[in-house]
Amino acid sequence: MDTRTLHTPGADLVYDVRGPLPPAGGRPPLLMIGQPMDASGFATPASHFPDRTVVTYDPRGLGRSVRKDGRTDHAPEVQAEDVHAIIEALGAGPVEMFASSGGAVTALALVAAHPGDVTVLVAHEPPLIPALPDAKAAERARAAVRDVYEAKGSGAGMAAFIAMASWQGEFTDDYLALPAPDPAQFGMPAEDDGSRGDPLLSDRSWAVSGYRLDVEALKAAPTRIVIAVGEESKGLLTGRTSEAAAALLGLPATGFPSHHSGFLGDEFGHPGEPEAFARRLREVLDGAA
Repeated sequence: MDTRTLHTPGADLVYDVRGPLPPAGGRPPLLMIGQPMDASGFATPASHFPDRTVVTYDPRGLGRSVRKDGRTDHAPEVQAEDVHAIIEALGAGPVEMFASSGGAVTALALVAAHPGDVTVLVAHEPPLIPALPDAKAAERARAAVRDVYEAKGSGAGMAAFIAMASWQGEFTDDYLALPAPDPAQFGMPAEDDGSRGDPLLSDRSWAVSGYRLDVEALKAAPTRIVIAVGEESKGLLTGRTSEAAAALLGLPATGFPSHHSGFLGDEFGHPGEPEAFARRLREVLDGAA
């Protein structure tokens, strides 16, 4: 693995290249990106593509990529320009891309702004709240997570996030009236650790979950776009946002094994089905499904 740093005015972007450049076999590089997940989350899925040149990166301000812009928020349009710069630095032409969660939002922003960068995009469970019919209620649920985090710290905030992410169906008045869950029921510590900058629990990534698709630009792009959703995510927040995004683009939502992190092994304590996920991803990238 070759680790490189791309110095830009706003950030020093660290990315990893597994395999040769230019790639062997005539296939373009395969980028795997997330947000707030950094490159460490893609070691397992990358290992299932030994025949491909796989590129992963840390978004600005996360992992090894140091910000120089003085900001702490995370915006898809900014991260899209970072990914565009990395693609240009690779010098191997347009890429194929697997992008998950907030990374899928970044990837959709990238295709809208730079349609020639990506030949095929598998956007896995983008959390696009504005696409939902209950967007206003979902925004209130998101704000409640932030409020709990601000008041009580990471354990309480993560418990509130898990409760929101595991809610089935639209966010109703019944959900919004529920008390904040006890962190202990999710195995989280109740003590306040003092942190308030978590990109998942604070409002620093609201621009990601609040992103509005540029539908016309995406429809006009030459990129083959696939909106992917895990079979265990049906009815949950990111399953519903995926299906809503696919509908806006006039596409079917494409089923994948497991859950929102279905490509992970057991390195983070919530394993998916990485082998089955990789097989499905290979099929979709190859255009077979």
